[in-house]
Amino acid sequence: MEKIFVLKGLDCPHCSSKIETAVGNLGFISSSTVNLISQTLTITFDKSYNGDINKEIEKIVHTYEPDVTVSEKSDHTTHTHGEHNGKSEIISISIGAAVYAAGLIISHFTTAGQYVSLSILIVSYLILGGAVLWQAVKNILKGRVFDENFLMTISTLGAFAIGEYPEAVAVMLFYRIGEFFEDSAVHRSRKSISSLLDIRPDSARVLQDGKTIEVNAENVNVGERIIVKPGERIPLDGIVTDGESMLDTVALTGESVPRSVKTGDTILSGCINQGGALTIEVTKAFHDSTASKIIDLVENAASKKASAENFITTFARYYTPVVVILALMLAVFPPLIFGSPWGEWIRRGCVFLVISCPCALVISIPLTFFGGIGSASRKGILIKGGNYLEALNKVSVVAFDKTGTLTKGVFKVTDIIPANGFTQEEVLEFAAKAEMMSNHPIARSIITAYGNNISDSAITDFQELAGQGIIAHDSNMVKIAVGNERLMNSLNINFSPIDTAGTKVYISADEKYAGAVIISDEIKSGCKEALQSIKKAGIRKTVMLTGDNKKIADSVASELNIDEYSAELLPDMKVNALENIDTLGGKLAFVGDGINDAPVLSRADVGIAMGALGSDAAIEAADVVLMKDDISSLADALHIAKATKHIVIQNIIFALGVKSIFLVLGAFGIASMWEAVFGDVGVMIIAVMNAMRILKK
Repeated sequence: MEKIFVLKGLDCPHCSSKIETAVGNLGFISSSTVNLISQTLTITFDKSYNGDINKEIEKIVHTYEPDVTVSEKSDHTTHTHGEHNGKSEIISISIGAAVYAAGLIISHFTTAGQYVSLSILIVSYLILGGAVLWQAVKNILKGRVFDENFLMTISTLGAFAIGEYPEAVAVMLFYRIGEFFEDSAVHRSRKSISSLLDIRPDSARVLQDGKTIEVNAENVNVGERIIVKPGERIPLDGIVTDGESMLDTVALTGESVPRSVKTGDTILSGCINQGGALTIEVTKAFHDSTASKIIDLVENAASKKASAENFITTFARYYTPVVVILALMLAVFPPLIFGSPWGEWIRRGCVFLVISCPCALVISIPLTFFGGIGSASRKGILIKGGNYLEALNKVSVVAFDKTGTLTKGVFKVTDIIPANGFTQEEVLEFAAKAEMMSNHPIARSIITAYGNNISDSAITDFQELAGQGIIAHDSNMVKIAVGNERLMNSLNINFSPIDTAGTKVYISADEKYAGAVIISDEIKSGCKEALQSIKKAGIRKTVMLTGDNKKIADSVASELNIDEYSAELLPDMKVNALENIDTLGGKLAFVGDGINDAPVLSRADVGIAMGALGSDAAIEAADVVLMKDDISSLADALHIAKATKHIVIQNIIFALGVKSIFLVLGAFGIASMWEAVFGDVGVMIIAVMNAMRILKK
């Protein structure tokens, strides 16, 4: 079973990593994932466990972060990341900086004694670093030493010990300033991402006894009617029972063109009503609504980490202890072995300590993936995890289901070929009369093309032959046969098979061949251009899988410039066909409309369901859901995946590069401690701001 906990107030990268490890070490827990950006803990556990899981989790979290509020996430949990206490931080830093400045002025420009100046500097140090010192003491008592509080405490106290009083306070001052900007940047990032998910109203106006009552949306029952006024967001899925309007669906599909709705139309939560008032009969409960699904998918995506995120988590676990050990060796060995001055080498060791926290990577890398997933959702693309966003980068071949994905999935009469003196109108009329009793899609397309009303008495002696067609008599007692080649041959009809793409329906009247109707599935508009965009996005090969005959498959593949196709596939043959595709050394994605595609979606490296917003089965089976019924969204998904990868690489190279430079400069005594602060929190701020660029993609 799975549970998600909200860890409100969790901001420490080291602590989040330790919480994840400690929870994962519990015997009944099979997996544990902490996401610092969404402030959540996702666990998978043995459902046979009878203990109080919530208490166990809370105990571990409070061991590392006593001030964090732990609560189990429910369907109605508000999407929040807490408030950033900016004003109190600014006041504290300002007072500390003012006292520090006073200490420097007294030291340099007055005749006051050294102890007066030192006392003032100590006061400013306590104002700026008191909370850091106290947290470090609490952590030490719990046996935790490799966190930023401990490192900053040791490095600044070390500076005091060697008489570098102004530098010690300066390091704490710059550290606090950097932390303030870091927290502000992360808070702003969280707010930007959470605003993308602000698509679900918490209240609804329920119509009861002719009056409207505003209630909590989660308390509205299926079957009840709600009123949505112009400018309001639809709170629940349903069917319009009264009213007409235009809907802004951009939050769901990324589509900027409004969609019209009228009485009888299905309506999805999360859309904005732009026109008249609508009365809607609710068809899904709050937690099952479309908006709820989208929010859950995006938020829960954080628990499925990309390999880059897992690498950073592992890297951070070893990076800090290694750098601390190097700092200790740097401070102790040269004086002991070479008789060098203790003060200078302790200072260099303190520089190492300042740079020993990998926060820039621990925060910015998950933030980039979470931002990429959020950016995709704004375009109507639901990506179920950072691992799938990362996998999209490695896709080299995309396979498409034909019907409903590349084509409209709606049969249409595209040609009528008469013979033996019959007219097109007569051929179509014969076919429509014979098919009037059938519910087959091909029959419906012929009747639609005919367009005239057909009375029930128009046909007698109706006989449907499985796998062949229909034989019937019309009101004039003309024997009509409508079907495939097998039917014509079984009746000994003299005809010539037609060699053209599409489904051929042959018609005879009184055993004389009358002609044929060609029925085709139309290619979706913009499909060819979308496939070109997908190729430009880095896809090396496109493949089409279809159950249609080779003639139709070849025609569609040629028109769309698809590289390969497999035709005449039964549903259970598509998985084998997918497995036989040469992936050219990369990963394989499959795109389907979600209907009978679950096995293939699951088998592909990346399963992509298109236009499946209302299909629970497709959303469950797919790794990526394109909410628009348009494969152009796939190109957008690929571009976002590549942009995410580029930003992740940039941040890794930048953070490790700058830290390496400062470590070298610190070892040679070139970098001072307060400069090293830039190598820590300065790099963190830049990395976070760079990560936020993904939201503009």
